[in-house]
Amino acid sequence: MRSGLVGSLVFSVAVVGAAGARAQSAPPDGAAIFARNCASCHDGAAESRTPSPAVLRQRSPEAILSALTAGGMRPQGGRLSGAERRAVAEYLSGRPLGTDATGTSIGHCSPNLALPKNSSAPWPGWSPTVTNTKFQSAEKAGLAAADVPRLTLKWAFGFPDTTSAWSQPTVAGGRLFVGSQNGNVYALDAKTGCSLWTFTPKSGVRTAMAVGGNGATVYFGDTGANVYSLDTESGRQLWTRVVDDHPYARVTGTPTLYQNRLYVPISSLEETAASQPGYECCTFRGSIVALDVSTGDIIWRTYTVPAPQSMGKNPAGLALWGPSGVGVWNAPTIDAKRSLVYITTGNTYSGQAQPTADAVMALDLKTGAVKWTKQVTAGDVFGCRPGSANCGEKAGPDFDFGTPAMLATLPDGRDILVAGQKSGMAFGMDPDREGAIVWQYKAGEGSIWGGILWGAAVDREQVYLPVSDIRTPKPGGLHAVSLATGERVWSQPPPPLACTPGTPTCNAALLAAPALIPGVLFSGSNDGMLRAHSTRDGSIIWQFDTNREFQTLNGVRATGGSIQSAGPVIAGGMLYVNAGYGDHLGRAGNVLLAFEVQ
Repeated sequence: MRSGLVGSLVFSVAVVGAAGARAQSAPPDGAAIFARNCASCHDGAAESRTPSPAVLRQRSPEAILSALTAGGMRPQGGRLSGAERRAVAEYLSGRPLGTDATGTSIGHCSPNLALPKNSSAPWPGWSPTVTNTKFQSAEKAGLAAADVPRLTLKWAFGFPDTTSAWSQPTVAGGRLFVGSQNGNVYALDAKTGCSLWTFTPKSGVRTAMAVGGNGATVYFGDTGANVYSLDTESGRQLWTRVVDDHPYARVTGTPTLYQNRLYVPISSLEETAASQPGYECCTFRGSIVALDVSTGDIIWRTYTVPAPQSMGKNPAGLALWGPSGVGVWNAPTIDAKRSLVYITTGNTYSGQAQPTADAVMALDLKTGAVKWTKQVTAGDVFGCRPGSANCGEKAGPDFDFGTPAMLATLPDGRDILVAGQKSGMAFGMDPDREGAIVWQYKAGEGSIWGGILWGAAVDREQVYLPVSDIRTPKPGGLHAVSLATGERVWSQPPPPLACTPGTPTCNAALLAAPALIPGVLFSGSNDGMLRAHSTRDGSIIWQFDTNREFQTLNGVRATGGSIQSAGPVIAGGMLYVNAGYGDHLGRAGNVLLAFEVQ
């Protein structure tokens, strides 16, 4: 939605009283409001980061209204009246408000269902462990490499009013926890998929859930920069905390739970707003906060960029600000041995390029003090309008780190940090020498959608690098390199496409984070295929095509589609994956799939 037409809206509301009661009672024209304020951004262009009207029509009016009031579009929605927001939501969806938004009218678990009374949490966050390697042990996986070819779909769960299934599931205490784009959090029985409870936060949920060590509490963030603590048995809210009051701030990366603190990364969508001619760019500051898990109180906050200062005005007279940006898009990584938390950062938005941008940073676990920073791309200022006083003549490459730093141990006992970047580069760093680069490997060409985007995976010997390169002529490809040296062990070109070749969103890009069990790498593709690869040579040993409609346990009409952000999860003999991603050059879908060995 555009922010530059506020004056005309205010004026029209101010003069309507003089036109008489009949004009006041006339319902707002949703199509006209959308055309004036939204259409220029939601134009369906391939370069746009906003969903097209065709994609928005697949959402419910409740979901659109939520986005305008509490979600990522709340700054724009706040400039409209309540009646105008409702009119836009009903116009875009083609439906009146009032439909069931949770999708749990059927499919509830039996009141007599007995769940395990233990604290077992085989996949309790972004990764099975706080080192974020995405490696699941054979014991917790309950799935051996020899069993993988016999995986069979057991059940499907549909997310209502969504076009992207973007929240990775977590598994603990016999329950599966997952968030949704339309702002619901679900607790399901991990084996059967029946619904235990549903919680509705203030905005959409992209993060995975972080489950407490005793299995009693689940934590997550939303796209309105709120963090929540819920009781796992009932879904009752224990506390909530606003972790950033910037209108475009959000929590995209999964909070990491360690001991009695929750480490929350904070990013934003201000880059999208900065492209609008009427926006005063830019004021957001990336950060990480440590919260007390009992109360939600902020123990410490560390910003990744200094406070923005006035940098004059642009030719239109709008104020300009900088420096800004350097968001943290992914889950923090814990190094218990060194008492550090590692974060990886994004680009600078405006002002002078920051030394903390496109970097790995090490912070003290207790205080948040920065111990060291290792930058791999300098001068990356992206988001403001090139040529403005607070932005260079040429935009930077937008080479954020979308992947967390992964902390692994080599066979000789030495530790190494591994991180993949949207530049297409992967880096092995020495945590004992302030992130000194041990090796680097170029897996992809790189672009603003990767390169290496949302994740990679590591076992004891190898690093597995999925390549997006979605905006290049040759997207996709999978690489395995030596953990010790960064030398290539094998690479696999993209397999034949599962979707219809030639369509704009059908390609082999691998944006989603993969997951590992001994001998097998699971990887989801933008073409809608979930594949299992042998870690020995990358050959495909099993695959499943999500490009169809599924009969769901909860009765919600659901289809698969692009697998873009959240990757597979393996726990307790089950494999779970979300399919569908209607934004960012992906294909819409809204289903959670669960597989078991037949």
